[in-house]
Amino acid sequence: MDLQVRRSLSIFSLLVFLVPSSKRSSIPSNDSFIQCLSSKTPPQISLSNVVLTPNDSSFQFFLEHPIQNLRFYSPSTPKPLYIVTPLAYSHVQATVTCCRQHGLQITIRSGGHDYEGLSYTSDVPFVILDLFNLRSIRVDLEDNSAWVQAGATVGEMYYRIAERSPVHGFPAGICPTVGVGGHFSGGGFGTMLRKYGLASDHILDAHIVDVNGRVLDRGSMGEDLFWAIRGGGGASFGVILAWKVNLVHVPTTVTVFSVGRTLEQGATSLVHKWQHIGPNLDENLFIRVIIEAVGDASKGNRTIKATFNSLFLGRTDQLLETMEESFPDLGLRSIDCTEMSWIESILYFSVYPEGETLEALVNRKPEPKGFFKATTDFVEHPIAEPVLEKLWSWCLEEEKPILIMDPYGGRMEEISESETPFPYREGILYNIQYFVKWEDGDIVSSQRHINWIRSIYENMTPYVSKNPRGAYVNYRDLDLGKNDEAAKWGQKYFKNNFERLKIVKGMVDPYNFFAYEQSIPLPPLNLSEGKREVE
Repeated sequence: MDLQVRRSLSIFSLLVFLVPSSKRSSIPSNDSFIQCLSSKTPPQISLSNVVLTPNDSSFQFFLEHPIQNLRFYSPSTPKPLYIVTPLAYSHVQATVTCCRQHGLQITIRSGGHDYEGLSYTSDVPFVILDLFNLRSIRVDLEDNSAWVQAGATVGEMYYRIAERSPVHGFPAGICPTVGVGGHFSGGGFGTMLRKYGLASDHILDAHIVDVNGRVLDRGSMGEDLFWAIRGGGGASFGVILAWKVNLVHVPTTVTVFSVGRTLEQGATSLVHKWQHIGPNLDENLFIRVIIEAVGDASKGNRTIKATFNSLFLGRTDQLLETMEESFPDLGLRSIDCTEMSWIESILYFSVYPEGETLEALVNRKPEPKGFFKATTDFVEHPIAEPVLEKLWSWCLEEEKPILIMDPYGGRMEEISESETPFPYREGILYNIQYFVKWEDGDIVSSQRHINWIRSIYENMTPYVSKNPRGAYVNYRDLDLGKNDEAAKWGQKYFKNNFERLKIVKGMVDPYNFFAYEQSIPLPPLNLSEGKREVE
C-alpha cells in the first residue's frame, strides 16, 4: 500500500472494544443456537459479554470497526447472524460445536485485513468468530520465544517483544494492525524476510480448535496439521488460538532510508538494476521498491516515481559501504539515512504521523478505511527496461496506482519449497503487489478501478512466473477462482504443496465444516473404498 494508506486515524482507541454488557441487548432465550452456547458456557460468564446479535446497539459498530475493505461492507452485503467475541478458549470450542449442530458457517476474524472480506462475509448463514479479546502475549527471553494469541496484532507483538529486550525481534509483516492469527497462517513476510525468512518459518507450536471442538497443540494435532497451518491458511483446518514463535536477534541500531526517483531522474534504469541486485545483496539489507504515479496530468507533469524503501540491520557507515559496492547507481548519501532502534523502524515503515509514540502499536487504532483491490505475482527473471516502460504507462492510466516489489534471496533461497505450504523460495527474485485504493464506492467507479487491476494482471502474464503463475495467499484474490475452481487457485498459491494440503484437510475436517470461497478442498472420494484418499 502507499504511504498515505499506512497513516493511522486518531479518532478511535482501545476503549471502543470495551463496550460494557449493560449496553448490550438481552440474548433471546428461545434461540436454539444461543441455548446451545449457553449450555456449554461456564455459568459465571454471561453470554451477553460474549455474543452480539443484530438487536444489539453495538452490533453494527463491532461488525464494521475492523473492516478495512469497504467493497465488502454495504447495505446489500450479507451480515452475520451473530458475532461471537470469545474471552476464553472454551467459548471458541462452544462456537465450533454449536455452529456444526445448527448448520452455520464460521468466519474467523483476527484483524479484519483480509483483501476479499472473507472473515466477515458469506453467502450462507454465518457467525463471525472475532478473536480480538484473545490477544495475550507472553515473551520468554530465556527460551527466545513468545506465545502470541491469535487476536493480537503484529504491532502489539512487536511492542511486547521490544518492551522486554532491545535485541530481540520477529520477522513478520509491515502493517501493525494485521492480526497474527491469519497473518502467520498464510506465511507472513516483512522487512527481515531476506535475513530470517517468513513468520511461519519461526513457529514452534500452536493451539487450534479442531472440528470436534478439541483444543490441540503440536503434539496432539500431529506434524501433518502443524505443517499445513504454517502457510496453508489456518481457517481451512480449524480455529487458530495461539502461536508459539521463535524470536530472532536484531542489532541495537538499524538504519532506514527512503529514496525516490522519477522517470526523469532515471527510475526505469534503477528499477531494472535493482531486479539483479536486490535479491543478491547482503542478507541484512532489504530494499523494496514502491511505484506510484505522481504529479498532475492537467499541468503536464504526471510521472512515475520509484521509492527505494530500505531496512539495514546495522549502522549507516556499514550500509553506505555495502551500497557503494553493490548499488552505487542509487547514489545513497548519509543524509538519506536514519539510525534508530528496530522497534522504531516498525513505526517508520508503517508511516505513522510524525511524533507518534511507540504506544501507537498497542492502542489498536483502526487505519483509514477505503475501497481497494489487489493481486500479486512472483518474478523469476528480470523484466527488461522496455517492458518496465510499458508497465509505467499502464500505471499512468490509473489515478492512484501502487506497485510494491519485495526482494527475495538470502534466507528465502535456503528453505525448501516443501518445508511449509508457502512454496516461493529458491529462484524467486521478488514479488509484486498490484494495489489500487479509491474513496468513491459508486458501482461504476469501483468497477473501473477493479478492471484496471485485472487489466494490468493480464498484461503482465508473459513476464512473471509460470506453470503455475504464482500468487500469495495472504493477498487473497477471488479473481483467481473460488472453490469450484480449486485446481486453478490452489496451484497458484501453493504449487505442489496443494495436494498435500488437501490430504491434511481430508484427515482433520472430512465433512468440510471449515469451508469458505477459497478454503482447502477435500481430496477426491475413492468410490471403490467409499472413503477419502488420505493415504
